[in-house]
Amino acid sequence: MGKKKELPPYKILYEILRKQITDGLYSKGDILPSENELCSTHSVTRPTVRKALDRLVHEGYIRKKQGKGSIVQGQPQGVGILSLSGTTSAIGKENLTTKIVIKQHLTNWDEDAFGFPLNDSEKQVGCYRLERLRIVNKQPVFYDITLVPNINLPRFVSRNFENRSLFDIMRTAYQIEVIGGEQKLMAITADEKIQKYFNLKSAQPILRLDRKMETSKEGFFFYSQVYCNTADYALYGTF
Repeated sequence: MGKKKELPPYKILYEILRKQITDGLYSKGDILPSENELCSTHSVTRPTVRKALDRLVHEGYIRKKQGKGSIVQGQPQGVGILSLSGTTSAIGKENLTTKIVIKQHLTNWDEDAFGFPLNDSEKQVGCYRLERLRIVNKQPVFYDITLVPNINLPRFVSRNFENRSLFDIMRTAYQIEVIGGEQKLMAITADEKIQKYFNLKSAQPILRLDRKMETSKEGFFFYSQVYCNTADYALYGTF
């Protein structure tokens, strides 16, 4: 089994605080614990706390005010799919519905994975392919295809991804955490299938996001191709 990589401390703290905001533990106008309190509670240094808070400021979750601290802004206006977090985490479970278009099944890779070269080990084991339509506030916004290598993932084909987070399942069932990756964003013309899913006019332009996710399991990557209908939702985030 490959070595397990660890998330940097500031990313761990960022994810904790962002989740507390999106889950409603902190509402708009609330003030987060002070830097000293966060240092003590999470056993981290002040530079770690500041880096995590700066990222929350950059993404619009909080604002800083001299003499008051970190004031919660609430869920940013837009979709943080460009961040390290997955779509469910970025949007919030209460606003997101997931429709399974094609259930996960074992298949062979194409020559590459959405333009990312595969290594020999990946090619030999094949992959699980899953296709989903993601609906935000009753509007279809994302159509995503995910490829996961068939490497020590017992019962993966039988797991339920209806209204559930792939990132959460990978973390809780297989102890595999996404820690970074690469992504390519391009404008394309929607084909007939995408037009149908998004209820678009013929040849309407949309965005396509190709991603290679690096994980805490050495040599284990998974890949996604996400078609984004950005008519009403801007995309934002850090990765």
